[in-house]
Amino acid sequence: MSEAEPAPAQGIPIRARRQRGNPTPKAGRNLPAAIGVGLAMLFAVLGGLLFLPLGFVLLTTAFAVLGVWEIFRALEAQGTRMPIIPVLTGTVAMPLAAYFGGTESLLFAMVLSSTAVLLWRSLESAAGAPRSVFSGIFTLAWVPFLISFAILPLHTGGGATTAGPWPAGQVPAGAWQIAVMLLLVVSNDTFGYLVGALFGKHPMAPKISPKKTWEGFAGSVAGAMVIGILASIFVLGRPWWVGVVLAVGMVAAATAGDLAESMVKRELGVKDMSSILPGHGGVMDRLDSIVFAAPAAYILFALLSGA
Repeated sequence: MSEAEPAPAQGIPIRARRQRGNPTPKAGRNLPAAIGVGLAMLFAVLGGLLFLPLGFVLLTTAFAVLGVWEIFRALEAQGTRMPIIPVLTGTVAMPLAAYFGGTESLLFAMVLSSTAVLLWRSLESAAGAPRSVFSGIFTLAWVPFLISFAILPLHTGGGATTAGPWPAGQVPAGAWQIAVMLLLVVSNDTFGYLVGALFGKHPMAPKISPKKTWEGFAGSVAGAMVIGILASIFVLGRPWWVGVVLAVGMVAAATAGDLAESMVKRELGVKDMSSILPGHGGVMDRLDSIVFAAPAAYILFALLSGA
């Protein structure tokens, strides 16, 4: 190729693929696969939450275990070996502790799991021990501890510890609160993605997540407010402004969680934690918003309990 001959533009093959009907849009997802997987997960989680609470707890635990395993593999690729056995044990224990024992049991499980990580690693060589211990405790606090706040309302809402369906088919208020939290997180992702893909021009944090824009954030807030107001009136039986407060809080928390995971992935040099979920990436790429939104929702509902 002579110097006068222009090099092929990288955008031409992409445009050609789109002209042939490639389902991957500007924001980088396979949209049909993303929608199908997202709806399947949402129906499975809500179905367990409203009809079989222990099933919801076990499904949440399974997601947490997969998320922790993804973090373990990503860290291992960078030379940091997490004490995976005590970490996975704590990951299983914390959601169950939150469901059967409440806040005190969850805190105890977190402390005990962190201690187990330290003791487990002390039996191995000293090389790389600080990084290994820190990665284990950080992962415990990031994933199973935070996501267990999505289970605590099932205990505090009447102290439910049933292994079967809700007694007399009466879904407690705590379960509806979790359902609204999940709907708002989904609204944040959906409206943010759609508005950002169509109108996004101004990145929120270009060095961390270049595709997340202020336009998409505004779409998340607006869409979540609509869903929040409707859910507040028709699901929770609360004033409309409660839905606005919840929507703003969930969007802020979910966005912070998304950016936090983006920082971790950038530090590890990976685009997605894995490819286990078509159109979504890894499990942690879906849990990143929920692990921050769950404790935020727990606090907001506590503060708004008298409204």
